[in-house]
Amino acid sequence: MARSSRQIKLLLYSINFAPELTGIGKYNGEMVRWLAEHGYDVRVVTAPPYYPHWKVQEGYSAYRYTAEEWNGAKVWRCPVWVPKSGSGIKRLLHLFSFAVSSIPLLIRHMLWRPDVCLVVEPPIALSPMVVALAAILKVKTWLHVQDFEVDAAFELGILPNHKGLNSFIVGLEGWLMRRFNTVSSISEPMTQRLLKKGVSQSKIRLFPNWVDISAIHPLPESVRNKYRQEMGYRDGDLVVLYSGNMGEKQGLETVLDTAERLRSMPNITFILCGDGVAKKKLEEKARTKQLTNVRFLSLQPAEKLNELLNMADVHLLMQKRNASDLVMPSKLTGMLASGRAVIAMAEESTAVYTVIQQSRAGMLVPPEDADKLAEALVSLADRADDRKLCGTHAREYAVAHLGYNSVMSKFQQTMIEIGVGIK
Repeated sequence: MARSSRQIKLLLYSINFAPELTGIGKYNGEMVRWLAEHGYDVRVVTAPPYYPHWKVQEGYSAYRYTAEEWNGAKVWRCPVWVPKSGSGIKRLLHLFSFAVSSIPLLIRHMLWRPDVCLVVEPPIALSPMVVALAAILKVKTWLHVQDFEVDAAFELGILPNHKGLNSFIVGLEGWLMRRFNTVSSISEPMTQRLLKKGVSQSKIRLFPNWVDISAIHPLPESVRNKYRQEMGYRDGDLVVLYSGNMGEKQGLETVLDTAERLRSMPNITFILCGDGVAKKKLEEKARTKQLTNVRFLSLQPAEKLNELLNMADVHLLMQKRNASDLVMPSKLTGMLASGRAVIAMAEESTAVYTVIQQSRAGMLVPPEDADKLAEALVSLADRADDRKLCGTHAREYAVAHLGYNSVMSKFQQTMIEIGVGIK
Protein backbone atom coordinates (compact mmCIF):
# COMPACT_ATOMS: atom_id res chain seq x y z
CA MET A 1 0.00 0.00 0.00
CA ALA A 2 1.23 3.49 -0.81
CA ARG A 3 0.92 6.70 1.11
CA SER A 4 -1.64 9.13 -0.27
CA SER A 5 -0.12 11.96 -2.30
CA ARG A 6 -2.22 14.58 -0.52
CA GLN A 7 -1.09 16.30 2.66
CA ILE A 8 -1.95 14.51 5.89
CA LYS A 9 -4.15 16.79 8.02
CA LEU A 10 -3.43 16.80 11.76
CA LEU A 11 -5.29 18.77 14.42
CA LEU A 12 -3.44 19.25 17.71
CA TYR A 13 -5.67 20.06 20.67
CA SER A 14 -3.81 20.97 23.86
CA ILE A 15 -3.79 23.75 26.43
CA ASN A 16 0.02 24.11 26.17
CA PHE A 17 2.00 25.19 23.14
CA ALA A 18 5.00 27.25 22.01
CA PRO A 19 6.48 29.68 22.87
CA GLU A 20 6.40 28.03 26.31
CA LEU A 21 10.00 27.02 27.03
CA THR A 22 9.42 24.02 29.29
CA GLY A 23 7.14 21.03 29.66
CA ILE A 24 4.32 20.02 27.34
CA GLY A 25 4.21 23.32 25.45
CA LYS A 26 7.85 22.99 24.43
CA TYR A 27 7.36 19.46 23.08
CA ASN A 28 4.10 20.33 21.33
CA GLY A 29 5.82 23.21 19.56
CA GLU A 30 8.81 21.13 18.46
CA MET A 31 6.53 18.31 17.28
CA VAL A 32 4.38 20.67 15.19
CA ARG A 33 7.45 22.29 13.65
CA TRP A 34 8.79 18.87 12.57
CA LEU A 35 5.45 17.77 11.15
CA ALA A 36 5.01 21.01 9.16
CA GLU A 37 8.56 20.70 7.81
CA HIS A 38 7.78 17.14 6.69
CA GLY A 39 4.69 18.01 4.69
CA TYR A 40 1.84 17.70 7.21
CA ASP A 41 -1.00 20.22 7.17
CA VAL A 42 -1.15 21.11 10.87
CA ARG A 43 -3.71 23.12 12.80
CA VAL A 44 -3.45 23.82 16.55
CA VAL A 45 -6.17 24.76 19.02
CA THR A 46 -4.51 25.93 22.22
CA ALA A 47 -4.36 28.64 24.91
CA PRO A 48 -2.06 31.65 25.18
CA PRO A 49 1.34 30.72 26.68
CA TYR A 50 1.33 30.91 30.49
CA TYR A 51 3.51 28.05 31.80
CA PRO A 52 5.57 27.74 34.01
CA HIS A 53 5.03 31.30 35.31
CA TRP A 54 1.24 30.87 35.65
CA LYS A 55 0.92 34.24 33.96
CA VAL A 56 -0.01 34.89 30.32
CA GLN A 57 3.07 36.04 28.44
CA GLU A 58 3.37 39.62 27.24
CA GLY A 59 1.92 40.08 23.78
CA TYR A 60 -0.84 37.51 24.32
CA SER A 61 -4.33 37.87 25.76
CA ALA A 62 -6.13 35.65 28.24
CA TYR A 63 -9.50 37.04 27.12
CA ARG A 64 -9.56 37.05 23.30
CA TYR A 65 -9.55 34.52 20.48
CA THR A 66 -6.50 35.01 18.24
CA ALA A 67 -4.96 33.31 15.22
CA GLU A 68 -1.37 33.18 14.03
CA GLU A 69 1.05 31.33 11.77
CA TRP A 70 3.77 29.39 13.56
CA ASN A 71 6.56 27.57 11.71
CA GLY A 72 4.27 26.47 8.90
CA ALA A 73 1.28 25.62 11.14
CA LYS A 74 -1.93 27.56 11.78
CA VAL A 75 -2.50 28.23 15.48
CA TRP A 76 -5.73 29.38 17.15
CA ARG A 77 -5.62 30.51 20.78
CA CYS A 78 -8.65 30.55 23.09
CA PRO A 79 -9.43 32.53 26.24
CA VAL A 80 -8.30 30.86 29.48
CA TRP A 81 -8.43 31.67 33.17
CA VAL A 82 -4.96 31.45 34.70
CA PRO A 83 -4.85 31.36 38.51
CA LYS A 84 -1.83 32.60 40.41
CA SER A 85 -1.26 29.05 41.65
CA GLY A 86 -1.91 25.85 39.72
CA SER A 87 -3.20 23.59 42.46
CA GLY A 88 -6.43 21.96 43.60
CA ILE A 89 -9.80 23.27 42.50
CA LYS A 90 -8.18 26.30 40.82
CA ARG A 91 -6.24 23.94 38.57
CA LEU A 92 -9.44 22.18 37.52
CA LEU A 93 -11.23 25.47 36.87
CA HIS A 94 -8.27 26.61 34.80
CA LEU A 95 -8.46 23.48 32.62
CA PHE A 96 -12.21 23.64 32.19
CA SER A 97 -12.12 27.34 31.30
CA PHE A 98 -10.06 26.37 28.26
CA ALA A 99 -12.18 23.30 27.55
CA VAL A 100 -15.30 25.49 27.38
CA SER A 101 -13.80 28.43 25.48
CA SER A 102 -12.24 26.11 22.90
CA ILE A 103 -15.51 24.33 21.96
CA PRO A 104 -16.39 26.62 19.02
CA LEU A 105 -12.92 26.31 17.53
CA LEU A 106 -12.80 22.58 18.14
CA ILE A 107 -16.10 22.11 16.27
CA ARG A 108 -14.87 24.31 13.42
CA HIS A 109 -11.62 22.41 12.97
CA MET A 110 -13.12 18.96 13.43
CA LEU A 111 -15.43 19.88 10.53
CA TRP A 112 -12.18 20.37 8.57
CA ARG A 113 -12.06 16.56 8.81
CA PRO A 114 -8.46 16.05 9.94
CA ASP A 115 -6.93 12.63 9.35
CA VAL A 116 -6.24 12.52 13.06
CA CYS A 117 -7.03 14.70 16.07
CA LEU A 118 -4.12 14.51 18.53
CA VAL A 119 -5.08 15.41 22.10
CA VAL A 120 -2.30 16.03 24.61
CA GLU A 121 -3.28 15.74 28.28
CA PRO A 122 -5.38 16.40 30.34
CA PRO A 123 -8.00 13.91 29.10
CA ILE A 124 -10.87 14.67 31.46
CA ALA A 125 -11.09 18.33 30.45
CA LEU A 126 -10.37 18.00 26.74
CA SER A 127 -11.55 14.54 25.74
CA PRO A 128 -15.38 14.60 25.99
CA MET A 129 -15.99 16.95 23.06
CA VAL A 130 -13.28 15.28 20.97
CA VAL A 131 -14.74 11.82 21.59
CA ALA A 132 -18.25 13.01 20.72
CA LEU A 133 -17.28 14.94 17.58
CA ALA A 134 -14.96 12.19 16.35
CA ALA A 135 -17.75 9.63 16.59
CA ILE A 136 -20.09 11.85 14.57
CA LEU A 137 -17.55 12.95 11.95
CA LYS A 138 -15.57 9.68 11.75
CA VAL A 139 -12.27 11.33 12.68
CA LYS A 140 -9.45 9.19 14.09
CA THR A 141 -8.27 10.23 17.55
CA TRP A 142 -4.95 9.94 19.37
CA LEU A 143 -4.47 10.74 23.06
CA HIS A 144 -0.90 11.42 24.20
CA VAL A 145 -0.30 11.20 27.97
CA GLN A 146 2.65 13.30 29.15
CA ASP A 147 1.67 13.08 32.85
CA PHE A 148 -0.88 11.09 34.77
CA GLU A 149 -2.07 14.35 36.24
CA VAL A 150 -5.23 12.99 37.86
CA ASP A 151 -3.36 10.22 39.70
CA ALA A 152 -0.62 12.63 40.76
CA ALA A 153 -3.13 15.20 41.99
CA PHE A 154 -4.70 12.67 44.35
CA GLU A 155 -1.47 11.06 45.51
CA LEU A 156 0.24 14.40 46.20
CA GLY A 157 -2.80 15.82 48.01
CA ILE A 158 -3.46 18.51 45.39
CA LEU A 159 -7.00 17.11 45.22
CA PRO A 160 -8.73 15.71 48.34
CA ASN A 161 -8.29 11.94 48.34
CA HIS A 162 -11.93 11.22 49.07
CA LYS A 163 -12.72 7.63 48.07
CA GLY A 164 -15.88 8.48 46.14
CA LEU A 165 -14.37 11.45 44.34
CA ASN A 166 -11.23 9.49 43.50
CA SER A 167 -13.20 6.54 42.17
CA PHE A 168 -15.44 8.75 40.01
CA ILE A 169 -12.71 10.92 38.46
CA VAL A 170 -10.22 8.11 37.89
CA GLY A 171 -12.99 5.94 36.45
CA LEU A 172 -14.13 8.74 34.11
CA GLU A 173 -10.55 9.31 32.97
CA GLY A 174 -10.11 5.63 32.14
CA TRP A 175 -13.43 5.49 30.28
CA LEU A 176 -12.44 8.51 28.16
CA MET A 177 -9.01 7.07 27.42
CA ARG A 178 -10.56 3.87 26.10
CA ARG A 179 -12.63 5.87 23.59
CA PHE A 180 -9.52 6.93 21.63
CA ASN A 181 -8.23 4.99 18.62
CA THR A 182 -4.62 5.36 19.78
CA VAL A 183 -3.19 6.17 23.24
CA SER A 184 0.49 6.87 23.80
CA SER A 185 2.80 7.82 26.65
CA ILE A 186 6.44 8.70 27.11
CA SER A 187 7.92 5.71 28.98
CA GLU A 188 7.40 1.97 29.33
CA PRO A 189 6.14 2.17 32.97
CA MET A 190 3.62 4.81 31.89
CA THR A 191 2.36 2.65 29.02
CA GLN A 192 1.91 -0.15 31.57
CA ARG A 193 -0.25 2.20 33.64
CA LEU A 194 -2.41 2.74 30.56
CA LEU A 195 -3.01 -1.01 30.51
CA LYS A 196 -4.11 -0.87 34.14
CA LYS A 197 -6.62 1.81 33.18
CA GLY A 198 -8.19 -0.62 30.73
CA VAL A 199 -6.69 0.68 27.49
CA SER A 200 -6.26 -2.16 25.00
CA GLN A 201 -2.68 -3.20 24.29
CA SER A 202 -3.36 -2.88 20.56
CA LYS A 203 -4.08 0.84 20.99
CA ILE A 204 -1.01 1.68 23.09
CA ARG A 205 2.13 3.25 21.60
CA LEU A 206 5.38 4.47 23.12
CA PHE A 207 6.08 8.09 22.08
CA PRO A 208 8.99 9.32 24.22
CA ASN A 209 10.16 12.85 24.70
CA TRP A 210 13.26 13.87 22.77
CA VAL A 211 16.11 16.33 22.73
CA ASP A 212 17.72 18.24 19.89
CA ILE A 213 21.20 16.77 20.25
CA SER A 214 22.61 19.39 17.90
CA ALA A 215 21.32 22.24 20.10
CA ILE A 216 22.15 20.61 23.46
CA HIS A 217 25.66 19.19 23.46
CA PRO A 218 28.86 19.18 25.53
CA LEU A 219 30.86 22.40 25.23
CA PRO A 220 34.67 22.61 25.18
CA GLU A 221 36.10 23.07 28.67
CA SER A 222 37.44 26.52 27.79
CA VAL A 223 33.96 27.77 26.82
CA ARG A 224 32.32 26.04 29.74
CA ASN A 225 34.79 27.48 32.27
CA LYS A 226 34.34 30.98 30.87
CA TYR A 227 30.60 30.84 31.52
CA ARG A 228 31.19 29.50 35.04
CA GLN A 229 33.63 32.30 35.78
CA GLU A 230 31.15 34.88 34.53
CA MET A 231 28.67 33.44 37.04
CA GLY A 232 31.25 33.79 39.83
CA TYR A 233 32.27 30.15 40.28
CA ARG A 234 35.83 28.98 40.89
CA ASP A 235 37.64 26.03 39.29
CA GLY A 236 37.27 23.86 42.39
CA ASP A 237 33.54 24.47 42.91
CA LEU A 238 31.06 21.64 42.42
CA VAL A 239 28.10 23.33 40.73
CA VAL A 240 24.89 21.38 41.36
CA LEU A 241 22.05 22.43 39.04
CA TYR A 242 18.30 21.94 39.06
CA SER A 243 16.72 23.53 35.98
CA GLY A 244 13.01 23.30 35.23
CA ASN A 245 9.56 23.83 36.66
CA MET A 246 9.27 24.59 40.37
CA GLY A 247 6.00 22.93 41.24
CA GLU A 248 4.49 20.51 43.72
CA LYS A 249 5.66 17.31 42.00
CA GLN A 250 9.38 18.11 42.14
CA GLY A 251 9.95 18.09 45.90
CA LEU A 252 12.54 20.86 45.71
CA GLU A 253 12.45 21.40 49.46
CA THR A 254 14.82 18.44 49.57
CA VAL A 255 17.45 20.45 47.68
CA LEU A 256 17.32 23.17 50.34
CA ASP A 257 17.50 20.60 53.13
CA THR A 258 20.55 19.10 51.42
CA ALA A 259 22.16 22.52 51.02
CA GLU A 260 21.64 23.11 54.74
CA ARG A 261 23.46 19.86 55.55
CA LEU A 262 26.36 20.84 53.28
CA ARG A 263 26.72 24.49 54.29
CA SER A 264 30.12 23.63 55.88
CA MET A 265 31.43 22.62 52.41
CA PRO A 266 31.55 25.94 50.52
CA ASN A 267 32.89 24.27 47.37
CA ILE A 268 29.49 22.56 46.85
CA THR A 269 27.06 25.16 45.53
CA PHE A 270 23.47 24.85 44.30
CA ILE A 271 21.55 26.58 41.51
CA LEU A 272 17.76 26.40 41.23
CA CYS A 273 16.83 27.73 37.81
CA GLY A 274 13.25 28.13 36.59
CA ASP A 275 9.84 29.35 37.63
CA GLY A 276 6.66 27.87 39.03
CA VAL A 277 4.10 27.96 41.80
CA ALA A 278 6.57 26.80 44.50
CA LYS A 279 9.40 29.24 43.72
CA LYS A 280 8.45 32.02 46.16
CA LYS A 281 8.07 29.52 48.99
CA LEU A 282 11.47 28.02 48.19
CA GLU A 283 13.13 31.45 48.06
CA GLU A 284 11.62 32.35 51.42
CA LYS A 285 12.82 29.09 52.96
CA ALA A 286 16.34 29.68 51.65
CA ARG A 287 16.36 33.18 53.13
CA THR A 288 15.05 31.96 56.47
CA LYS A 289 17.76 29.29 56.65
CA GLN A 290 20.39 31.76 55.37
CA LEU A 291 21.54 29.35 52.69
CA THR A 292 24.35 31.28 51.04
CA ASN A 293 25.24 28.18 48.99
CA VAL A 294 21.95 28.36 47.03
CA ARG A 295 21.32 30.67 44.07
CA PHE A 296 17.98 31.15 42.28
CA LEU A 297 17.86 31.99 38.57
CA SER A 298 14.94 32.80 36.32
CA LEU A 299 14.04 30.50 33.44
CA GLN A 300 16.72 30.96 30.79
CA PRO A 301 15.92 31.66 27.12
CA ALA A 302 16.33 28.77 24.70
CA GLU A 303 19.53 30.20 23.21
CA LYS A 304 21.18 30.16 26.66
CA LEU A 305 20.03 26.68 27.69
CA ASN A 306 23.07 24.79 26.42
CA GLU A 307 25.47 27.09 28.28
CA LEU A 308 23.42 26.74 31.45
CA LEU A 309 23.29 22.93 31.31
CA ASN A 310 27.02 22.71 30.58
CA MET A 311 27.86 24.92 33.55
CA ALA A 312 26.80 22.16 35.93
CA ASP A 313 29.09 19.51 37.34
CA VAL A 314 26.06 17.55 38.50
CA HIS A 315 22.43 17.77 37.38
CA LEU A 316 19.67 17.08 39.90
CA LEU A 317 16.47 15.32 38.87
CA MET A 318 14.03 15.76 41.73
CA GLN A 319 10.74 13.96 42.36
CA LYS A 320 8.44 13.32 45.26
CA ARG A 321 7.98 9.71 46.21
CA ASN A 322 4.30 9.39 45.32
CA ALA A 323 4.71 11.04 41.92
CA SER A 324 7.78 9.16 40.72
CA ASP A 325 5.96 6.55 38.62
CA LEU A 326 3.34 8.99 37.31
CA VAL A 327 5.58 11.34 35.37
CA MET A 328 8.72 11.20 33.24
CA PRO A 329 10.37 14.61 33.68
CA SER A 330 10.99 16.29 30.34
CA LYS A 331 14.12 17.96 31.67
CA LEU A 332 15.97 14.61 31.80
CA THR A 333 16.55 14.60 28.04
CA GLY A 334 18.49 17.87 28.14
CA MET A 335 20.52 16.75 31.16
CA LEU A 336 21.66 13.64 29.35
CA ALA A 337 22.39 15.43 26.06
CA SER A 338 24.58 18.01 27.83
CA GLY A 339 27.01 15.29 28.82
CA ARG A 340 27.10 16.01 32.56
CA ALA A 341 26.63 13.61 35.50
CA VAL A 342 23.12 13.19 36.92
CA ILE A 343 21.83 12.39 40.39
CA ALA A 344 18.20 11.29 40.20
CA MET A 345 15.77 10.81 43.08
CA ALA A 346 13.69 7.86 41.93
CA GLU A 347 12.31 4.59 43.24
CA GLU A 348 12.99 1.22 41.66
CA SER A 349 10.78 0.15 38.74
CA THR A 350 10.10 3.75 37.71
CA ALA A 351 10.93 5.16 34.29
CA VAL A 352 13.57 7.54 35.67
CA TYR A 353 15.29 4.76 37.61
CA THR A 354 15.39 2.59 34.49
CA VAL A 355 16.85 5.33 32.28
CA ILE A 356 19.60 6.24 34.76
CA GLN A 357 20.51 2.58 35.17
CA GLN A 358 20.53 1.90 31.43
CA SER A 359 22.43 5.07 30.55
CA ARG A 360 24.96 4.81 33.42
CA ALA A 361 24.65 8.58 33.60
CA GLY A 362 25.04 8.94 37.36
CA MET A 363 23.65 7.97 40.74
CA LEU A 364 20.22 7.07 42.11
CA VAL A 365 19.00 8.05 45.57
CA PRO A 366 15.62 7.60 47.28
CA PRO A 367 13.11 10.42 46.78
CA GLU A 368 12.84 13.08 49.51
CA ASP A 369 15.97 11.82 51.33
CA ALA A 370 18.24 14.82 51.94
CA ASP A 371 20.80 12.76 53.84
CA LYS A 372 21.30 10.34 50.94
CA LEU A 373 21.46 13.18 48.44
CA ALA A 374 24.11 14.92 50.55
CA GLU A 375 26.11 11.70 50.73
CA ALA A 376 25.94 11.26 46.95
CA LEU A 377 27.14 14.83 46.32
CA VAL A 378 30.03 14.51 48.77
CA SER A 379 30.95 11.23 47.09
CA LEU A 380 31.06 12.86 43.64
CA ALA A 381 32.74 16.09 44.75
CA ASP A 382 36.27 14.67 44.65
CA ARG A 383 35.75 12.25 41.75
CA ALA A 384 36.08 14.39 38.65
CA ASP A 385 37.03 11.40 36.49
CA ASP A 386 33.90 9.49 37.55
CA ARG A 387 31.73 12.54 36.85
CA LYS A 388 33.29 12.85 33.41
CA LEU A 389 32.66 9.17 32.66
CA CYS A 390 29.01 9.50 33.74
CA GLY A 391 28.68 12.51 31.44
CA THR A 392 30.12 10.56 28.53
CA HIS A 393 27.64 7.73 29.11
CA ALA A 394 24.79 10.27 29.38
CA ARG A 395 25.62 11.85 26.04
CA GLU A 396 25.97 8.49 24.32
CA TYR A 397 22.54 7.42 25.59
CA ALA A 398 20.91 10.65 24.43
CA VAL A 399 22.38 10.33 20.95
CA ALA A 400 21.37 6.67 20.64
CA HIS A 401 17.82 6.87 22.04
CA LEU A 402 16.52 10.44 22.40
CA GLY A 403 17.36 12.26 19.17
CA TYR A 404 14.62 14.59 17.93
CA ASN A 405 14.55 13.32 14.36
CA SER A 406 14.73 9.68 15.43
CA VAL A 407 11.74 9.95 17.77
CA MET A 408 9.66 11.95 15.28
CA SER A 409 10.43 9.47 12.51
CA LYS A 410 8.97 6.75 14.74
CA PHE A 411 5.91 8.96 15.27
CA GLN A 412 5.48 9.13 11.51
CA GLN A 413 5.78 5.36 11.30
CA THR A 414 3.01 5.03 13.89
CA MET A 415 0.82 7.32 11.76
CA ILE A 416 1.27 4.83 8.90
CA GLU A 417 0.54 1.87 11.20
CA ILE A 418 -2.78 3.35 12.31
CA GLY A 419 -3.80 3.91 8.70
CA VAL A 420 -3.41 7.68 8.42
CA GLY A 421 -2.45 8.74 4.90
CA ILE A 422 -2.69 5.18 3.53
CA LYS A 423 -4.79 4.46 0.44
